[in-house]
Amino acid sequence: MEKIDDILLKHWGHSQFRPLQEEIINSVLAGNDTLALLPTGGGKSICFQVPAMAMKGRCLVISPLIALMKDQVENLNKREIKAAALYTGMHPIEIKNVISQAVYGDLKFLYISPERLETDLIKSNIEMMNISLIAVDEAHCISQWGHDFRPPYLRIADVRTFVPSAVIIALTATATTSVVEEIQEKLLFKKKNLFQKSFERTNLTYFVIKEENKLNRLIRIAQKMPGSAVVYVRNRRKTQDIAAFLNRNGISAEFYHAGISPADRDRKQSEWIQGTKRIMVATNAFGMGIDKSDVRFVVHLDIPDNMEAYFQEAGRGGRDEKEAWAILLYENADLLDLQQNFEQSYPELNTIRNVYHALGNYYQIPVGSGIYTQHPFDLSDFCKNYNFNPIITLNCIKFLERQDIVLLTDEINKPSRIFIHRSNEEFYAFQVSHKGYDKLLKMILRSYGGLFNDFTRISETDIAKRLDTDEATIINTLKKLEQLNVLIYDPQTTKPTMIFRQARFEAKNLQFDPENYQLLKINAQKRLEAMTGYINSGTKCRNKLLLEYFGEKNTKRCGKCDICLQRNKLEMSEYEFDSITNEIKPLLRKQPLTVDELIEKFDHLNDQKIIKVINWLIDNQKIDYSDDGKLIWRKKSNAKQ
Repeated sequence: MEKIDDILLKHWGHSQFRPLQEEIINSVLAGNDTLALLPTGGGKSICFQVPAMAMKGRCLVISPLIALMKDQVENLNKREIKAAALYTGMHPIEIKNVISQAVYGDLKFLYISPERLETDLIKSNIEMMNISLIAVDEAHCISQWGHDFRPPYLRIADVRTFVPSAVIIALTATATTSVVEEIQEKLLFKKKNLFQKSFERTNLTYFVIKEENKLNRLIRIAQKMPGSAVVYVRNRRKTQDIAAFLNRNGISAEFYHAGISPADRDRKQSEWIQGTKRIMVATNAFGMGIDKSDVRFVVHLDIPDNMEAYFQEAGRGGRDEKEAWAILLYENADLLDLQQNFEQSYPELNTIRNVYHALGNYYQIPVGSGIYTQHPFDLSDFCKNYNFNPIITLNCIKFLERQDIVLLTDEINKPSRIFIHRSNEEFYAFQVSHKGYDKLLKMILRSYGGLFNDFTRISETDIAKRLDTDEATIINTLKKLEQLNVLIYDPQTTKPTMIFRQARFEAKNLQFDPENYQLLKINAQKRLEAMTGYINSGTKCRNKLLLEYFGEKNTKRCGKCDICLQRNKLEMSEYEFDSITNEIKPLLRKQPLTVDELIEKFDHLNDQKIIKVINWLIDNQKIDYSDDGKLIWRKKSNAKQ
């Protein structure tokens, strides 16, 4: 077995692992099912990619996001590591080719969605793939009470029947204590095995600022703070408007959302990563799998729906472990919008039934049929046809997804492609006998390489210009060539895909458990309250609030967030400080106390001043924490008295 240090250096160019990575990798190599809970930027992919390279056999990676799969496959291939993905929108021939590589070829990593894991094609081939490691990415999706539930995640463990010797590693950046337990239970871990790095990012400073003129404040932030940045907003139109606003004010910016073309996506990412563009204004579609460590600040102009989303997005700042800032700007109207978004997220059950019924009619699917069929989905056109509210409609579809009835994939901007599946001799013979197509075919062969080996991107517009004709003529001609079985033409798609996971049934038979529905709503309400509590807090350290949400106890004030800076400004005389210290000392020598218990002893003094003294004493090694997390006064051997 190749040493993991050598693998890291050879393929990733790093001479040492980040904290906890090596321990996680060694756990996997020892044959232990492993859950890795690392914050955004903690290097989760290394935790399964390095051991996979050290092990014989292949690594099956289960991921819910097409964009993330594509990015990781592309990055692995750049490192000369054989990787491929199976996702919605691929041509059947492509799918067969990838499976053939996984069974007979030298493919090392196969990325698939949890839904595809359940297909007969995978089930009939998976035993022959020699899988030694199964990596479950975004493992929090397994929790039906979480913020990002995907029903097929509950059935991932079924794959262990086909590959019983394979080790499972589950990875996530956002899991509460209960979700951590659920992940290990549902994936049938042989024994509990959690590696958790603290969520604390000591180099990242959190600010929440109430601001009516958010755009002007954004300009001031960008002018004051150096380096590159990400600005997050909720909708696509805002990304364009705010990027234009920044550019007009002399700050180079680009915009990014799921609807841009692959070429534009690659260009925008490249310009931002290389520093040609300083600020990326984006929806939450941006950031997953993008390797840029020197983001100096992240600004939220809209409030995320929950702490998990906020923590993940804010955590894209300062991944190089140098100083960075996460700034959330809000006004009162934003809190009202957040509440309204929550209410729209739980539509009436009859509304969900109406949307499901309309989907069947929209695609003209008869009752009893349509299972596993795929259809391009245009939300605007669908809502216009049935006079639906787009936001409520999307939330209805999310509930149908939770019931495993339909699946709406993330948007795919797939360019047109062609693949010549005939031999050279057969293709030449066709050219000779069909002179009408000769000019076009010669142009394609001159312009694009690899056409006989795999699907190759083409531009109908570019071909039309070269042949001095129109794009429609080129498209029609390529379709005719496909009908003649000369080549496979895969036209461009720009829409997400609606997949029917079950055969269509009567909408009146669509049943929901009212108790389950209510529990989901209660859990979502708690996440909303945590988010609004974070924003409205005027006394508690931002860092402590985040850490406590994710189950970390006995955390310390960061001393530098907006709340802590206000506390630090408290004026206190030397007499006040000494008086409080002289009262704390005998109390903690007598017995350990929590911070709250200690504060209760001082009902005659200002809480904020007491906390300031406590933190000073901790920082100056006068007070320490006991094993059960309480405060104790240090002994003479440990600190000067």
